[in-house]
Amino acid sequence: MTALENVRINDRQRAGPEVQDVDYEQIRYETDGAVAVLTLSRPERLNAWTPRMSEEQAHALGRANADPAIGAVVVTGEGRGFCAGADMDATFQSRIDGVDPGADTQGGFGGLPAGLDWVQLARESKPLVAAVNGASVGIGLTMILPFDVIVASQKARLGMGFIKMGLVPELASTRFLVQRMGFGRASEMCLSGRLYPADEAHAAGLVDHVAAPEDTLPRALEIARSMAANPDLQLRMTKELLTANPCDTDLKAIQERESALLRECWKSAEHAEAVAAFREKRDPKFR
Repeated sequence: MTALENVRINDRQRAGPEVQDVDYEQIRYETDGAVAVLTLSRPERLNAWTPRMSEEQAHALGRANADPAIGAVVVTGEGRGFCAGADMDATFQSRIDGVDPGADTQGGFGGLPAGLDWVQLARESKPLVAAVNGASVGIGLTMILPFDVIVASQKARLGMGFIKMGLVPELASTRFLVQRMGFGRASEMCLSGRLYPADEAHAAGLVDHVAAPEDTLPRALEIARSMAANPDLQLRMTKELLTANPCDTDLKAIQERESALLRECWKSAEHAEAVAAFREKRDPKFR
C-alpha cells in the first residue's frame, strides 16, 4: 500500500461517515478558501479544555483532512484566551471525585479519551498552524507543540504549569519542547511552571512568529495559505519525514525513508503537474 493510499484510508476513518452533520458544542469549524479554521469556543472560561473539546477537535481535523478542497488548518481561540489549560472542575476535580471526566480518559494518552492519539493525528494531518491569541497554558500549550507553525499575539502568555498542579507534562511535550527550545530552556519552563510573554517565548524558540493582536489570525492564515498552495500528498510525506528523522541517529535509515517516499513522488500526479506547469510557464494546480 502506498503512502497516498494510507493517507486517504486514515482520513476516512478519522472523519467518519457523516462529517458534515455534526454539531460542535465547544469548537467552531469554518473555512477560508483552502484553509479550515478551528476555533476553541468556551470564551467565558478562556476556552478551558475538556475531553469533549478534544473529541470535537479530532473530528474537525479529520473532517478537514478528508476534504480535498482544504490544504491546511489554523487553530485559534475565541475571545481573550487561546486555551487556559484544562477545566479545573470538569477534569481534575471530577477525577479526584472518582468520576472519569470523559470517555475512559484513564486509559487514554494525557487525559484524552481512550483511542484518541492527538499527537499522531497532528503529525499525520495536513499542515497545522496555531494562532495563539491569548493565554496558552498546560494542555493549551501541549496540544499545539506538535503543530507545524505557532504564531502568537504580543499579548499571549505561554506556560507549562503542570508542576504547580502536582502533575507532569503530557502529549509528548517533553520531546517537542526540547526540540523547539533546547534542553536547558525546556527544563526551566517545565520545572519553574512560570508564564512566558510571547516575545520571550519567541526568543527561546517556542513560538515561531509574534504578531500584533489584530494581526495574529491574519498572519496564521497567510502562512497556512502558503502551505495549502502545495500538493497535499507531498506535504503529508514531508511531515512524516520531519517527525521520524530528527531523533534518528542512523543516517542510512534517514536516507532510506526519504528515498522510499521520493520514489513514490516520482510516480505521482502532483509531481507530473509541477513539471508540466514549470515547462508551460504557469502556476501548478494541486487542488
